Amino acid sequence: MPNTILIAAIGSLTMLATAMPAAARINERQQNQQQRIGKGIANGKLTPREAVRLEKQQARIARYEKRSRADGPGLTKVELARLEQKQDRASKNIYRQKHDAQGN
Repeated sequence: MPNTILIAAIGSLTMLATAMPAAARINERQQNQQQRIGKGIANGKLTPREAVRLEKQQARIARYEKRSRADGPGLTKVELARLEQKQDRASKNIYRQKHDAQGN
């Protein structure tokens, strides 16, 4: 019985995640990455130079999103895929910079 409840709960969460509109996913992820950068600065795992570089990357992603939204009512599948690819790359960069030998 407990396994059935657990499976149902996981299924519900999965459905919510896939049902979340693309815009909300993008914005939530962007905010999450900004928080990761902020925490890296606060705990000394990011040097000031690394933080600036990561912040610039986040700004480029935000500009791309703004330009993509300006040409129509929403994002096309191609634009969405490209945004997600850019966010994937940024996420990896944040991880690498926070776990390299510099900083803390």
